[in-house]
Amino acid sequence: MSGMLRVVLGDQLSRSLSALDGLDAAQDTVLLMEVMGECEYVPHHPQKIALVLSAMRHFSAALAARGVAVRHIRLDDPDNTGTLTGEVLRAVAALRPSGVVATEPGEYRVAQAMAGWEAALGLPVEIRADDRFFCSLPWFRQWAGGRKQLRMEFFYREMRRATSLLMEADQPAGGQWNFDAENRQRLPKGLNPPKPLQFTPDAITTEVMALVAERFGGNFGRLEGFNWPVTAAEAAFALADFITHRLPLFGDYQDAMAEGQDTLFHALLSTSLNLGLLLPAQVCEAAEAAWREGRAPLNAVEGFIRQILGWREYVRGLYWLNMPGYAGLNALGAARPLPAIYWGAPTSMACMRAAIGQTERLAYAHHIQRLMVTGNFALLAGVAPEAINRWYLAVYADAFEWVELPNTHGMAIWADGGIMASKPYAASGAYINRMGDHCRGCEHDVKAATGPKACPFNFLYWDFMARHAESFASNPRMAMPLNTLRKMEPARMAAMRAEAAGFLARLA
Repeated sequence: MSGMLRVVLGDQLSRSLSALDGLDAAQDTVLLMEVMGECEYVPHHPQKIALVLSAMRHFSAALAARGVAVRHIRLDDPDNTGTLTGEVLRAVAALRPSGVVATEPGEYRVAQAMAGWEAALGLPVEIRADDRFFCSLPWFRQWAGGRKQLRMEFFYREMRRATSLLMEADQPAGGQWNFDAENRQRLPKGLNPPKPLQFTPDAITTEVMALVAERFGGNFGRLEGFNWPVTAAEAAFALADFITHRLPLFGDYQDAMAEGQDTLFHALLSTSLNLGLLLPAQVCEAAEAAWREGRAPLNAVEGFIRQILGWREYVRGLYWLNMPGYAGLNALGAARPLPAIYWGAPTSMACMRAAIGQTERLAYAHHIQRLMVTGNFALLAGVAPEAINRWYLAVYADAFEWVELPNTHGMAIWADGGIMASKPYAASGAYINRMGDHCRGCEHDVKAATGPKACPFNFLYWDFMARHAESFASNPRMAMPLNTLRKMEPARMAAMRAEAAGFLARLA
């Protein structure tokens, strides 16, 4: 072989991938690798493993159908070395390419491994930028340079201007940048969100599921009920279904929670985006077209585009700007082990039971469940950042470190001390009650902070505030709760802290 070896990772399944640019089908070989190292660095949900492996195999088949030479190393290949580097070395030894071409990976640990390939191989290795994103990493570094605060809202406005999405000349459509104030409604009784599309597993996915059941059947999560797009065509159908049936009300109810409603009006497109089956420009342009054609209101479309053009691009930039040190931050000194309820142990809290039960069944929960239920609980309980990060990375089908770590460290548990968010997203049971109906059927009283029926979120919230009052004293956005804390009767505060201590001891 005199051509190039072109490496495609499991989250780079895009025909437009930079590593495939200039592909010579007559001489080059594309390498895809299913390796145990990627399957078990955290105990991934079985559906997540099945999704990635099935999508990889479908992508390989599509390349081969175009006449491209593909070397696809399967997980059960007896000669599989179990690592990405090992398989690149084995491919080079077998094929003798003139060089290796890859696209920069999404995760820092993979980038570290790739940095050593050229020396190990004795061949030129070209690592190209991942241009599937709106914002390049050099552009983000330039934007961030010299700024004291890297707030997403300001980054988002720059991205709107750069892409012209939802813009009227140089002004935002509708006269404002952000319609979030309109997007905080509870789901009313009698409104039943339409179910997402069903994707029946084909022969490739069925074969993968059998392999995953055999090798990873002991991991947290159910494999049955797998319903994720595994090809670009299926992902396009999922996008069209969302735009038609759920986007119009997505904005109103994007922060809502409802017992028995797993997906509400959410898009369920993050897995397809993060694997490369959909491109962010493709998704945002489809949503914008729905608004311009009168098929969806502006508050829904702006809220949805903000999650992709704003938030998704922003967290990627923050991740690469601050790694590797970002992963080790622990601004609040949290050290508690992850409670067993996160792995399905019984709990009396209806909201936690719903979020974690849904996660076990679907490898999915929407952003408010992750931030304000499981994340908020970990924040208030003082769960160690590494422990809760590993859990999020393991249990969600869309979780890759570049997007998971900043959301967890910066938003959910404030381990970064304010690099991302200006204050911790700490909340008592009142927030959960305001945005959902879990409290109605809960054995705890959401209005009680002490006593046998007290909502754990209430006494944990005030215990959290008391523990960290000194460190929050200079934060103007924490002034109101700290003022309430100072005015609280000492006996009441002592009772809540005693409730918290007893609850956390039982939790352990």
